[in-house]
Amino acid sequence: MNFDSKRIIPRYLFVIILMTLAGLAVISKAAYEMFFRDKYWETVRERMATQQNDIPAVRGNIYSADGQLMVGSMPVYTLRMDFVVKDPNDSIAERKLQVWRDSAFAADLDSFCLGLNHLFPDISVSEFRSKLLEGKRRGRRNLAIKHNVSYIKYKESLRLPYARHGRIKTGFYAEEIPQRQKPYGNMATRTLGSLMTTNDSARNGLELAYDSILRGINGKMHREKVRRQWLDKTDVEPVNGLDLITTIDVGMQDAAEKILERKLKEINAEIGVVVLMEVQTGDIKAIVNLTRLAPGVYAEVKNNAITDLWEPGSTFKTASMMVALEDGMVKRGDMVDVGNGQWLMHGRVMKDHNWRKGGYGRAISVDECLMFSSNVGVSRIIDEHYHDHPERYVDGLYREGVGVPFDLPFPGAGKPYVRRPKPDGSNWSKTALPWMSIGYETQIPPIYTVAFYNAIANNGRMVQPRFVREIRRDGQTLKEFPVVTVKERICKPSTLRDIHAILERVVNDPLGLGKKAGCKQFKVCGKTGTAQVADEHGSYHGSPARYMVSFAGFYPSEEPKYSCVVCIKKSGLPASGGAQAGPVFSELAQFVMAKGVFREASEAADSTSVFEQPKVAEMPQTEKGIVPDVRGLGLRDAVRLLEAQGLSVRVGGQGCVKSQSIAPGNKAVKGQTISLQLSTKE
Repeated sequence: MNFDSKRIIPRYLFVIILMTLAGLAVISKAAYEMFFRDKYWETVRERMATQQNDIPAVRGNIYSADGQLMVGSMPVYTLRMDFVVKDPNDSIAERKLQVWRDSAFAADLDSFCLGLNHLFPDISVSEFRSKLLEGKRRGRRNLAIKHNVSYIKYKESLRLPYARHGRIKTGFYAEEIPQRQKPYGNMATRTLGSLMTTNDSARNGLELAYDSILRGINGKMHREKVRRQWLDKTDVEPVNGLDLITTIDVGMQDAAEKILERKLKEINAEIGVVVLMEVQTGDIKAIVNLTRLAPGVYAEVKNNAITDLWEPGSTFKTASMMVALEDGMVKRGDMVDVGNGQWLMHGRVMKDHNWRKGGYGRAISVDECLMFSSNVGVSRIIDEHYHDHPERYVDGLYREGVGVPFDLPFPGAGKPYVRRPKPDGSNWSKTALPWMSIGYETQIPPIYTVAFYNAIANNGRMVQPRFVREIRRDGQTLKEFPVVTVKERICKPSTLRDIHAILERVVNDPLGLGKKAGCKQFKVCGKTGTAQVADEHGSYHGSPARYMVSFAGFYPSEEPKYSCVVCIKKSGLPASGGAQAGPVFSELAQFVMAKGVFREASEAADSTSVFEQPKVAEMPQTEKGIVPDVRGLGLRDAVRLLEAQGLSVRVGGQGCVKSQSIAPGNKAVKGQTISLQLSTKE
């Protein structure tokens, strides 16, 4: 076959030239777009994908030891309107949508505003109308129509005229905002903690102590325009926070708050504290901190039991007597001369509570020193045996665990101040030891006082107070917090038996000052405390004088299960730890030992708070005005259905709905309360 170069080569050249020109055209076009239209394409890029934003993680819940939800996250909604449809390069479809929206908005505006007013009567029809018209005039993208809208009201708003056409057509939508709720109102509020209202950062309590665990990790998302629609695109999924299982028992906490508040109102006290502790584990079952805000009005404003450094008063005498017994300085049968209730000690007069009546007028035993809470008796014992070597006494206190700091999870927790004498004596006076022995010149938060008495109840083993038992995710335990032993033994067994027997006499002996803390059903061990405290200027001579009355102890005496301290700060007389703090201790002890007899824990709940739970069953068919069957549903779904029928919901337990107080099929009466009992399914 002959190759005709004259005919073929020109054709190849033509093709090559054509391809070269096409390539040059492509390169030229690309260069033009790159160097001369870069701003245009940057605008397109910005229009097609917005910057990355956070997807908030759902904050973990806080549960009580008995499975009650104490703090949880439930979303509220902000209703918004986006009046902007088209962009600088709008399409025909977008222009048509804008025309439709303008027409529908004008036609449905009045009925839409009327419907909004029906859902939210705090805002008038005219206010809604003015806000929407102004937003449209200004071309607002995210006009806020109404804040803090519940899920039920949000779903109802989607059925209103204009809004029922959907977000794409109307621009009406809701922004979901996680919100922290407490179904038991202000119960243990300073221990559980709270969040800042401005930025949801933790302020105090367990919310702050375990913020990194509860908070979770935010996800990431951006918005893209796909087929003329803006869509949210998730880049990184959020990791929701973990749940805390606390040691608090709702029933005990509720009882402690109500019993203490009643007593504070009765005596017009300034501050009241109760800490209830489980003996073997150190679990804090109840902790109450009440401050008087106005006559007869009390609330938790500070975690006094943990942060406040108070002079413990006569409850400290137990620790002093334990040192003397442990060191063999005295025995229970030894007698101490207390004279007429006044005793001159290094130039300063020590007085008993009954000195105006001539005191006891005789020598009293070591047992009676604590039974009668004799200042003279205890201070004479300590001063006579340790005056020349006060460091031995203080070493004995630390040996018992008094003054040893705990690793508590709360920021700002107070540390006990038990002064040690310096070798040169520069920080010590002759009167320091006798007054220190009866609870002055020493500052201890109430949580440390109850821990010391708990150690006596726990066969001498001091355990650290525990507030959180577990960390969980979706019901699965990820971490358990073990019982922490501070002191394996605070004293010898023989000393412990002596102290235990004396504390039992304080309450159960007819002459003991702590008899009002006793219970008929079981024996109580404990010690009263009454101490004058300084006023706001640091003076003990103000009028009226201020006092700290207290009672610390444990029960039942034979096999102790719980220890407790009650502290009440008040002004004026009478002031008596046995007569004023003792009855609070007694009533709470009786409730705890007969828990469930006096009231159900669920009665303390605030039924207006609702929480999100996982959906576990098919949604039932509902009929207007008829109570639906919500058994098997998660709490959130159940509440939606019931509140849609106008019912008020009260909740107990956690998990899915096990039972409902109003049977399905009954007529739903608006405002009627229906109780749901929840139970976690296996």
